[in-house]
Formats: sequence, C-alpha cells, structure tokens
Amino acid sequence: MGESMRWIVRGLAALVALSASAFAQDTYEARVTIRADRPGAVIRPELHGQFSEFLGSGITGGLWVGETSSIPNTRGWRNDVIGALKELGVPVIRWPGGCYADRYHWRDGIGPRAERPVRLNTTWGGVEERNEVGTHEFMDLVEQLGAHAYINANVGTGSPREAADWLEYMTSATNSALAQERRRNGRAEPWEVPYWALGNELWQCGGNLRPAEYATLYRLFATYQWAPEGKRPKIIVAGAYDTDYVWTRGLMENIPIAQMDAITLHHFSLPTGSWTGPKGPATGFGEDQWFSIMRRAHDMDDYIRRHDAIMDAHDPEQKVGLYIDEWSNWYDVEPGKPRSSLYQQNTLRDAVTAAVNLNIFQAHADRVRMANITQMVNVLQAMILTDGPRMLRTPTYHTFMLYKPFRGATSLPVEVRAPDYRFGRERTISLSVSAARDTSGAVVLGIANMDPRRGARISVSGVAGQSIAGRIITAEAMDARNTFEAPDALVPADFSAARFVGGGLLVDAPAKSVIVLTVR
Repeated sequence: MGESMRWIVRGLAALVALSASAFAQDTYEARVTIRADRPGAVIRPELHGQFSEFLGSGITGGLWVGETSSIPNTRGWRNDVIGALKELGVPVIRWPGGCYADRYHWRDGIGPRAERPVRLNTTWGGVEERNEVGTHEFMDLVEQLGAHAYINANVGTGSPREAADWLEYMTSATNSALAQERRRNGRAEPWEVPYWALGNELWQCGGNLRPAEYATLYRLFATYQWAPEGKRPKIIVAGAYDTDYVWTRGLMENIPIAQMDAITLHHFSLPTGSWTGPKGPATGFGEDQWFSIMRRAHDMDDYIRRHDAIMDAHDPEQKVGLYIDEWSNWYDVEPGKPRSSLYQQNTLRDAVTAAVNLNIFQAHADRVRMANITQMVNVLQAMILTDGPRMLRTPTYHTFMLYKPFRGATSLPVEVRAPDYRFGRERTISLSVSAARDTSGAVVLGIANMDPRRGARISVSGVAGQSIAGRIITAEAMDARNTFEAPDALVPADFSAARFVGGGLLVDAPAKSVIVLTVR
C-alpha cells in the first residue's frame, strides 16, 4: 500500500471511529465552570497572528515564486498559498525576522529587482539572498491578505536614522525626499504600518546585550521614530525568552512606559529540551515525546503569568502589551532538507499544542495582545507546506481555522478540574479549555484533550442555550498528518458528542483531540 493510500485509509478510519464512540478508549471525568458573570478582555484577532522570515523556503518558494514562475501567482505571490491564507483570515504578519531582522537593511529591497544587491543570509545557512522580496512586495502581500503589517526594524547592525528613514518612507504623505522616492518606486500612497518593533532577541542574535544596554539603545532608537499624526505605529520592545525574568525586569525599570507600547516574549517547545543535541523527530515519535511537548506547551501559561506580574509592578494600568511574537514546536529538520531550513512535518500533536497555546493566550487577553506563530509557511510549526507546485494545509492550520470564532469575542474565565495526564513519574494537565462570548451572544468553547490514551467526559456548567454546533480534529495515530499525496488525510469533522444536560453541557472529547463548540 502506498503512502497516499495509507493516510487516506487512516483518515477514513478516524471518521468512522468518531461516529461510533471516539475510538474505544479509557475515559476520565472532568468538570469545567465558565464564569460568564465575569467577562474579561476582548480577544484581539492579532492573537492568531503569523510570522514570516527570510529563512529556508519560508518566503522564497513557499510564498514567493516571482512573476515569471509557471506556478500561478499574483505579482509573484503564489495563488494557492494566498488563497489558503485568505481563507484563514491572517490578521497580522511579522517580517523580515526574527534574527534576520537585525541584519536586514531595507534599502537592499527597494528599486528595480534586477538592480538589488545579493547578500549572504549569515543568520540562516549563509545562503544568497537576492532581495526579490522587499518593502513593496511584502506590503503587497499584506494587502492581498487583508492583514496588518508588523515590521521588525534593524537595531543590531542598523542605526536610529536607518530605522526612522524606513518608517518615513512607508508612512509619509508629504513631499519629503523619502516619500518621493517611494512614489518613484511605484507606491503613490503611504502604507498603514500598525506595528513597529525595534530589534529582536537583543540578548542573543540581536547583539548579546544586557538589559540595561538594550534599554539605552531602545530609548535612543525610539526617540527618532516618526510617523504622521494618526499614523504612529505601536512601538515594540524586544523582550525575553521563556524564564528570563531578569530581562523583562530590566526593561521595565529602564524604559519609560510612555516610550513603549508592548514587550515581546518568545517560547519554543522542544521534545528533548535540547538546543545543541537532537530535538526529536516531527513524526514517528513515542508517547514520551508527545508528553514532553504537551508539558512544554503548557509552560507558556506560567511564563506569561510571571512576566505579567513583573510588568504589573511597573505598569499596573496595563498600558504596555505583551506580544508572544515567536512561539511554536521545534523538531529536527526533515531528512533531505538543509539544517538551516528548519523545515519540519506537522501532525496531530501540533494541532493539539496549537489549541493549548491559543487557549492560554485567550485566557490572558488583558495583557497578551498579539501572538505570532513561527512560522507561516515551510518553517517550524507552519500553517502551509509546499513542494514545488504542490501545497497542503497542516493540522495546525486546521486548528487555527477552528478557533476563528474567538476573534473579537470577549474572554470568559474558565475553571477546570480534571485528573493530570501522567507519563511515568511525570505529570502535566490533561485538559486545556478557553471560553468567550461573541458579539451575537453565543458562547464559544475551545477544548484540547492532551491525553493521547484517554477520552474525557466533560461536565460544563455556566453555559446554556438551545443549539450546539461543533467541529473536531483528531485521529488514531499521534503523528497523523497530511502529505502531498494525501493533503486532506487529517481535516476537521463535525462533532456531535455534546449535549445539554440539566443546566449545562456534557461533552465526550476523544483522546488527543481539539474541539470548538458554539452554543446559542
């Protein structure tokens, strides 16, 4: 049996099992209480944001093929990928990095493409970067998708003037030399640039600085960033990784609140927890690595709470947002791909952890106002994978599709009581849940059962209605996935195992599943 047929058979088997009783499996009991009487913050669509860097085939080949390509495209951007991302409704895209941002000089990417310089991407493999995609091309992508632009300016090898000139070039409607240059390069009207970051990971690839050193540099850069009245972007500080609370404290102590709109936080989940050795395969893994990813994904909640507490001490009114502008699972590169490409497969495991992260972000929507998964196409936990003219939507893409009803809804506090998911002597939570009320009054419930062996019978109180609509993504295999031969082997299905009981709901969630319910 070929690879394509195997995955089609597995997909059909999964749907048959769902319609019966969600795979014959053990079940644990859980109780969920939705506090609809204590509404929280509005869940900004930007919590479902994306990230695209000059890295491997994340842009070139994955998104951009050029206008002369045989792959159907619109002004160089491939139509199949753009179509899938439009369907997803990408709210915001971060570009050009990442670590590459602090080596990127924006003037390399304007003017006639044939005259643009070739640079070495020393951040990611030393490959030649021809700068075919620059400011005008990226902003065309943003406009094609109806997304917001998040530009990461160069601090590490740049200057305050270089960053300020770029912002003026993009946003000025005057007759300044920079605005006139933009017009000569084909763009008459200024662009909307809502988000403007100054540097990336200044504690490492952005310059290996100490918090106070970067804070001084940030204040200098921020002083000279100018945009027209009503067009000023939110100015973003390059924040910490995981548990580096010293970095966050140093920034909050050394940068005036009035000079920043947000601080970033980065977190990557590695099955083995090792940066220097093997990280673990994207497919063919055992429950040990399923468990480790679930636990590391849930760590995000603790990181946010602790960084938020530090920010609260200096910013009790929460004027400064926390942007999780890099987050994802990180595995070994797929065999046959360059190590620096960071190309990896995407499975049911990634779909579940995507839901866990979205649940966490939505629960902290008061402080967390943006999150950008790493990355959009062909890099790490991608939405889309491509192979020449072929394209597929990943399980992570499908989780994001399921969670679209949360965008613009008001977060509702959730209390979860469930037994831990145990593996050997270790444990983590088994059930991740978020809830919100949308603008029509319906309650949306997102459920991720992280246990790969046990289903969950969930009693939900605090919600009532007359109808329930549900969708689910699950499979029998932990590494179930879509392939180019079978691109729809793992897709969401209708979910009917939720019903009204008494004054609440009873939900039978299969093991290793993501479910989104809308109760009206």
